[in-house]
Order: sequence, then C-alpha cells, then structure tokens
Amino acid sequence: MNQTDLWTVATIIGMVLITVITRCFFLLSSKPWHLPAWAQRGLHYAPIAALAAVIVPEMVMSQGHLIGTWKDARVWAVLAGASWFYWQRGVLGTIVCGMALYLPLHLWLGW
Repeated sequence: MNQTDLWTVATIIGMVLITVITRCFFLLSSKPWHLPAWAQRGLHYAPIAALAAVIVPEMVMSQGHLIGTWKDARVWAVLAGASWFYWQRGVLGTIVCGMALYLPLHLWLGW
C-alpha cells in the first residue's frame, strides 16, 4: 500500500467515526435533551428556506447569469404560478398552472 492509499483509508475511517459520533451524540445522554425555543422556531422555517435556496436560482438564472430576456419560459411560468397562488392559495394548483404554461413555451417555442 502506498502513501496515497493510506491517506485515503485514514480519511474514510475518520469521516465514518465523526459521522457515527455526531449522529449518536443525542443517544449517549441519559437525560432527555430538548432544543431551545429559538431553535425549534427556526426549524419551522428550515424546509421552506432550503426549498427556496434550490428553486429560486433555477427560476431566475440561466447558466450562472440572471435571465435577461422575456423569451424564457421560466419567467412566464413563475408569473402564472404566482398569480394562481395569489388568486387561489393552493400549492398544487400553483405547480400545475406554472407547468401548464412552462411546457408548451419550452417544448414548442424553444424558450
């Protein structure tokens, strides 16, 4: 075994140990563990924040740059979906409305 193989194996073992220790940390305590109230409130917003961090850049950027033209199906789909949500307040309808506009513009017009 050469030097690189030893470093690779050591790194993998170290990562496994750190993962196991951090995931088992809460099980090792004999007393119940509670999050502070501020952390519990923050966890309520974590899913929407993560979704926004993934979805919003995809809606407003193309290849690392902001969309600079109105001839992009995503712009019109976002406007249609936002309009539906403002009107009906339904998530499923928002997705369906946005995709119903996005697919024809993207597939047939090539936007």
